Amino acid sequence: MNFSFSEDQLQFQASVRNYFTNEVTPERIRELWQRDSGRCDQLWGELVELGLPAFCVPEAQGGMGLSPLDFVLIAQEAGYAGLPEPLVDTALVGVPLLAALDAAHTERRDGWLARVAAGEARLAVGEPGAALVADAHVADLLLLAHDDEVYAVPRADVQLVRNESVDPSRQLFHVDWTPSAQTRVASGEQGRALWAAARDRAALGSAAQLLGLAKRMVDLAVDYSFERKQFGKPVGSFQAVKHLMANVAVQIEFAKGPLYHAAYAVAEGQALAGVRVSHAKLACAEAALLAAKNAIQAHGAMGYTWEVDLHLFMKRAWALDKVWGDAAAHKARIRAALFGGAIQPGAGHTF
Repeated sequence: MNFSFSEDQLQFQASVRNYFTNEVTPERIRELWQRDSGRCDQLWGELVELGLPAFCVPEAQGGMGLSPLDFVLIAQEAGYAGLPEPLVDTALVGVPLLAALDAAHTERRDGWLARVAAGEARLAVGEPGAALVADAHVADLLLLAHDDEVYAVPRADVQLVRNESVDPSRQLFHVDWTPSAQTRVASGEQGRALWAAARDRAALGSAAQLLGLAKRMVDLAVDYSFERKQFGKPVGSFQAVKHLMANVAVQIEFAKGPLYHAAYAVAEGQALAGVRVSHAKLACAEAALLAAKNAIQAHGAMGYTWEVDLHLFMKRAWALDKVWGDAAAHKARIRAALFGGAIQPGAGHTF
């Protein structure tokens, strides 16, 4: 059996990587920090031209009709580039949540999906139980939770209060809104199922971005260590520095399997998809946090300054580690599956 990605998937990933390399540069990210919104309509328009927000929109609504397995490589590249725009939240979390609404909301569902596919709307999704919503200020529609209910609320119907983030590229807002029958799109068992699926997709997207961030921080540290010299030699030639980066490289390789397995499980609707996602989030977060720690050490005192690009990606990793389930929550889910008998431990039953 072939467990690798298809040639089409890898080629699309390469084209997105090339675009991000040329257009989503550290200089452009710093420029966006100076704007009140922290976002760029031109950049979002370019993402629309590439078809990225429409990736998971069904073909009937003008999208590409692809799955989380197809999108996970794109989310990984978004992490590597430090993309500020809410691409992952819109395409991987919000779009499938809208698409899963029942026939009672067909007109509203299809209308918003068509607008997303056409580049006329962005989505923001509020993590159930969380106080803040990312990118609520540029979203045309907010998907919000109240108990087990799902609400689709236009931005005009909410009041926003900005909150500072450890990552200057993340725009976080407290959303003041009132639940109503007009904006409720799911409740009860259906609402619980929709939010459970949305949590898994969001955690999967965060994991993919964390893996990309880990790779970017290693690349930055390697480049810097060969530019900086001590005793007439690049510090990257010293064994101690090599070991720092090698340790991260091992973690990155070990995180790829759980990430891609989780993406497949989510795309196929497998029974243990949630556990796979938790495994992926833990593995990718561990790799990214170790990358941040070791990259700072490789940079020396310069690693703590705003002048170097490392902190753009390091702070994003710190932020994404805590969203859509922190380490404790994901470990608890894996522990419950192991001790509850859902997963058989040991060789031949690895997860």
